[in-house]
Amino acid sequence: MRQCLATALLLGLSTTVCAGTVIVHAAHLYDGQSDTPRHDVSVVVENALIVAVEPGLAQRAGAAVVELGQATLLPGFIDSHVHVAAKLPSRTNALEDALSHSDIDRAFDGASFVRAMLQQGFTTVRDLGGGDDTVALKHAIAAGRIEGPRILTALEPLGPTAGHGDARSGLDPALQHVGWDNGRVDSADEARLRVREHRRRGADLIKIMPSGGIASTGDDPRQLLMTDEEMRAAVDTAHALGLKVAAHIYPAPAIEAAVRAGVDSVEHGSFATDQTFALMKAHGTFLVPTLSVFDVFYATARDRPDLLAPGTAAKELANDLLPKQNLPRALRSSVRIAYGTDLGEGDHTLEFQLLIENGMAPLAALRAATSEAAALLGLADHIGVIAPGHAADLVAVATDPAQDPASLRHASFVMRDGTIYRRDNHPTVRD
Repeated sequence: MRQCLATALLLGLSTTVCAGTVIVHAAHLYDGQSDTPRHDVSVVVENALIVAVEPGLAQRAGAAVVELGQATLLPGFIDSHVHVAAKLPSRTNALEDALSHSDIDRAFDGASFVRAMLQQGFTTVRDLGGGDDTVALKHAIAAGRIEGPRILTALEPLGPTAGHGDARSGLDPALQHVGWDNGRVDSADEARLRVREHRRRGADLIKIMPSGGIASTGDDPRQLLMTDEEMRAAVDTAHALGLKVAAHIYPAPAIEAAVRAGVDSVEHGSFATDQTFALMKAHGTFLVPTLSVFDVFYATARDRPDLLAPGTAAKELANDLLPKQNLPRALRSSVRIAYGTDLGEGDHTLEFQLLIENGMAPLAALRAATSEAAALLGLADHIGVIAPGHAADLVAVATDPAQDPASLRHASFVMRDGTIYRRDNHPTVRD
C-alpha cells in the first residue's frame, strides 16, 4: 500500500488509486458541521469511505499515510448549481456558440470543465439544465473514464413557451434549436409527461423555470410564467418518482407560488422579500443565491455586451447587483442556504468570496458548500461532513478558513471517494 502511494507521488501522477487503508493526517480539521476545529487529527480511509476520525497520527498495520502538515482538512466542496458545459460569457459569443456547437462539442467542453471543478476542491456538483451529454459525463466520471466530481443532473429546464428556457426566442425560425420540446411545459399534463421522460433519460432531479430570466432574449425576470397547476404537477410527479425539484425564480410572487407548490430549492431568488424568506423557512425550502453568475455576467454586460444574447445586456446591468444586496435579508431570515455558482467554465470558489463579502460568516459559507448542500441534494448521510461512514471526500487548504477565508479558494489536496486527485507540494508518505 505504501509503495503504491509513494510511487504515485514520486512520479507526479495526477490520480492516485490504492486499495487498502490510507491515513490522512493534518494539523487542523473542520468537519463541515461544527464551528469548532479539531487539531492534530487523522482521517482513516478504507477504499472509498471514511472509517474513523482520530486524534493524533492514527496507526494501522500496512496503511499509507498522507502527511498534510499544517494544512486544514475540510469536507469535499459541493456546488449545487452548475452547468458543466457552459462557457464563460466573457470568452465566447453566446449565440454563435449555441448555433455552431453540437452536444458532442459540449460534452468535450464539459469534460475539461469538470476536471477543473475537481481540482478546485468540488467533489460533488448538481447540474441544473444539461442534456444527454451531461448524463454521459456523469456516467463517464462514475466509471472512472474521466476525472471530475460526482454529478447529479437535471435535464432541460421545464418552462413555458416564450419563457427563460425557450431558446427559440429572438431567432429566425430557420435557426431555432431542435429539441426544445424536451423542456416545453404549457399545461399540467405536459409537466407530468416531461418529468417522467426526464426520469427515463437519466435525470436525478427536475428543474423548473416559473419566472422569466435575465440572460435570455424576450422574457421578463419579474414575471410569473408558469401556472400553479403546472408547477404542482411537475413537483408532485417528481416527488412521486423520488426526484427533488429546483426552481429558477426571481420575483417574490413567483417564489412564493413555487414554494407553496413544494419545490425543494429556489435558485437565485433575487427579488425575494422578508415575507418570501419567512415562507421558505416555514416550508424548509433552500435558497441557492448563485452570486457568482451575476458577478460574471454583470462584468461582461458592462465591458463586452456584444458577447451576450441579443437584448440581455440591459437586463444584466439592471438586475445583477440585486442578489448581493438581498443576501443580508436572507441571512437575517435564517433560511437554509446552499452553495451554488451557476457556472461551468471558471472559478467555482468565487462564491465563497462573494457570500462572505456580503454578510455570511466564513464557516457558514463552508457549511453551505458542505453539510447544507448535502442536505439539499438528499445526500446528507453520504457526503458533506468528515465522519465515519461518509464518502472519503476531503479537501485541504493552507490556513484556518475562519481566520483566513481566502484559503477556501486555494485547495492544495483533493480526495474524492478515496482517490487522490490533487496533492500540491507532494504530501509525504510516512511509516
